[in-house]
Amino acid sequence: MASSITGPETKLEIRRMFSAPREKVFEAWTQREKLEKWMCRFPGNETRYTGADARPGGTNTMEVTSQDGTTYKQRVTYREIQPPEKLVFTWTWEKFSASGQKIAEQDETLVTVEFQPRGTFTEVFLTHEGFSNAAAREAHNQGWNGTFDMLAKALEA
Repeated sequence: MASSITGPETKLEIRRMFSAPREKVFEAWTQREKLEKWMCRFPGNETRYTGADARPGGTNTMEVTSQDGTTYKQRVTYREIQPPEKLVFTWTWEKFSASGQKIAEQDETLVTVEFQPRGTFTEVFLTHEGFSNAAAREAHNQGWNGTFDMLAKALEA
């Protein structure tokens, strides 16, 4: 029986305040037309949603293509949805070269997002765990922080 890897290098925690009511922030995570405006929308990348079904057992899929032609196919499967308080979903991706050859994949990890009202703000507490090493954790730390910057802009609109 394989044992799971645990330790600080395998778990990421981020807290961020957003200037919007909790319900609006939660909807930005669960409604496809809102999610498409910010999730993985980095300058120079092309992001395309290929499916979204925000319900327990449902999946959300997207493809992100960088300027060099590398494509990441990302998939989440929702495990728990408690509007407007909490989301729990698995997270995995595959990486493809510009020629379409698969060159890497990430093992399935687990993401928990909690939404706490703070007056006119909402505090989002994200926990992403199950990384295989510190480098994978740090890459996702950069990605999530950049994504949260895009979420803040989308909520202002």
